[in-house]
Amino acid sequence: MTVKLPSFRGRVTLALAMTAVVVGIAGYAFRDRIAAGFSVSDPAQADVAAPDPAQVRGITISVVPASRREVIETLPVTGTLVAREEIMVGPEIDGYRITDILVEEGDRVEKGQVLARLSRDTLETLLAQNTANAARAQAAIAQQKAQLQQALAQRTEAESAVERARTLIKTGATSQEVLDQRERAVKVAAAQVTANEEAVSAAEADAAQIKANRDEIEVRLARTAITAPEAGIVSARSARLGAIVLSANAEPLFRIVKDGAIDLDAEVPESALPRVTPGLPVAVTPAGFDAPVAAKVRLVGAKVDAATRLARVAVALPEDERLRPGAYGRGIIEMARHEGVALPQSAVQFSPEGTFILVVEGDLVSRRAVKTGLKGEGFVEIVEGVKEGESVVARAGGFLRDGDRVTPVPLAAGEKGGA
Repeated sequence: MTVKLPSFRGRVTLALAMTAVVVGIAGYAFRDRIAAGFSVSDPAQADVAAPDPAQVRGITISVVPASRREVIETLPVTGTLVAREEIMVGPEIDGYRITDILVEEGDRVEKGQVLARLSRDTLETLLAQNTANAARAQAAIAQQKAQLQQALAQRTEAESAVERARTLIKTGATSQEVLDQRERAVKVAAAQVTANEEAVSAAEADAAQIKANRDEIEVRLARTAITAPEAGIVSARSARLGAIVLSANAEPLFRIVKDGAIDLDAEVPESALPRVTPGLPVAVTPAGFDAPVAAKVRLVGAKVDAATRLARVAVALPEDERLRPGAYGRGIIEMARHEGVALPQSAVQFSPEGTFILVVEGDLVSRRAVKTGLKGEGFVEIVEGVKEGESVVARAGGFLRDGDRVTPVPLAAGEKGGA
């Protein structure tokens, strides 16, 4: 009978398998001897004592005490600096040339301050003509009034003559024809008085028209000085020397940031929108600033963008000459602030059953359900489930189970418990 020996590779594999079986049997036997406390049936191990279960040490883990601290929940935002209210300053009269520009971008101006001047030559000529017309009108009024006084005197004399004629006709000293003639003279004098009174009224109306024209010219002259309607900072200037100004469909000559007020125009997610209210403090760091400036939420948008799911929030910034509209800025909105027992975020675990922590009592791990509050700055407020001073596994809690034996080590000073 012929016996076929295995190949070299088969012999090596068979040898390794037999070695593993022997090692496994020896391992089980050694474990049983340890569990039995090294039975004295083996003379070589008769003098080795069994280990004290109390001296068996578990794995070393970092723990942190539950301590009271102030937890601040924040919401980071970014946006652009914009003028809270920008005033457009343009010409109020057309067709005049710019002769002077008195301010530049970045200048702070007061209400009523002159920003630029327009040419006044044409208007000053019209004002001189008006002055001459006004003088003629006053002279005409005086002349008409003098004629009126003359007509009044003639009427009075005619009325006196009629009265004398009526007295004389009773005594037969005069005739009826003379009386009729004198009565007609009274009517003519009265008509002359009425005509002169109307002439005086017409002259006075002409003078009033000339005065109205003068007022219009003076208003137009005043408008040749372009002034700031409100105090603020000049943010833009399009005025150019020699340019002819047009008020209709023209670019404003100046743009003024009213009172220099600047806002951070930021956006927040719709999930946080119900908690963002006017008055919340915000630390804003504009581009180029080394430190944030204290600001407050001024306005919360009334709608959410359907595409981005973001809402607009206006943050009022304090007055600072370094702020420039159009610059980038980032801010941190303080949503809430509360003092209570808190733990690092890495010490709090989450599962489908709820939130829990691993408390270390002695050298045993105990799982405990907790109720959380605010979250911020790497810490979580624990409302229920832990007392101040209790030791809690700082991190890597996912590798431990309820009842595990551990060797707790306090977290090193300055070391963060967060992941």
